[in-house]
Amino acid sequence: MIERINEIAIELPRPKDPDPNAASAVQELLGGRYGEMSTFNNYLFQSFNFKNKKKLKPFYDLIASIAAEEFGHLELVTHAINILMEGSSFPGDPDIAPLRNAKDQRNHYAFIDTAQSGKPGDSQGRPWTGDNVFNSGNLIVDLLHNYFLEIGARTHKMRVYEMTSHPTAREMIGYLLVRGGTHIVAYAKALEVATGVNVTKMLPVPNLSNRSFDTARKYEEKGAHRKLYTFSKKDYRGIQQIWKGTHPETKEPLEVVIGTPKGAPVPDYSEICEEFAPGISAEDFQEIAKRLQKNAGLT
Repeated sequence: MIERINEIAIELPRPKDPDPNAASAVQELLGGRYGEMSTFNNYLFQSFNFKNKKKLKPFYDLIASIAAEEFGHLELVTHAINILMEGSSFPGDPDIAPLRNAKDQRNHYAFIDTAQSGKPGDSQGRPWTGDNVFNSGNLIVDLLHNYFLEIGARTHKMRVYEMTSHPTAREMIGYLLVRGGTHIVAYAKALEVATGVNVTKMLPVPNLSNRSFDTARKYEEKGAHRKLYTFSKKDYRGIQQIWKGTHPETKEPLEVVIGTPKGAPVPDYSEICEEFAPGISAEDFQEIAKRLQKNAGLT
């Protein structure tokens, strides 16, 4: 079971300028083949289906703890999409076409289907599919796949970073480049423990340091690339047998942190009257509040 904490991984800037087309590009990092839906579900089902957990506990603990972190990455990318969409239309009478700007955006489906929000699909609007989950049951094959998956995800993040200068998108991508890079190193070290092959000598792939990206550099300076979290106060501590030694690029000592990283407040969003979202008027709210108070015995 996963304990949910009402925070997101980092605080995202919320400038007043929307960029729906940037949101469309960021969708690839949510629901594309190498997006967070894929990393989360690959590790989730590999952890569910893991064979011989007791004997191979460090590897099970690694996959399970990274799966928990990926849940938070899903949340972070979705909030970035919401912020990028915020303010893309304007309230008004239906006859003045308050959603007129939507028809010229790359992903006008987001205006029609989800009221300007994120959805598990790629940058072309195709829905994410469970066909993207790979779970062979063979530990070495799955670790190799996860290593490749994280490198593919890193490549896509770097490319989307270069597509937009919007501060919300770049802040999110910079952070995930660092944390995704941590997962790449973790799977490389797991493969070395399992096979004796030093896969870390291949890194970084693509051959560009995270420090080349402004918003990634500051997270590396805080040590985010050196830390792996158990995401549990008592379980998954077997990762200490894998996540040890030094970072292959920076040569800094690696650290296992028991529990979860400190997060940031979850963003809230204003209503979008022209999208009928959430569709609760001030009068409706007053009635709901009265019913809640009555049901709680306060009136």
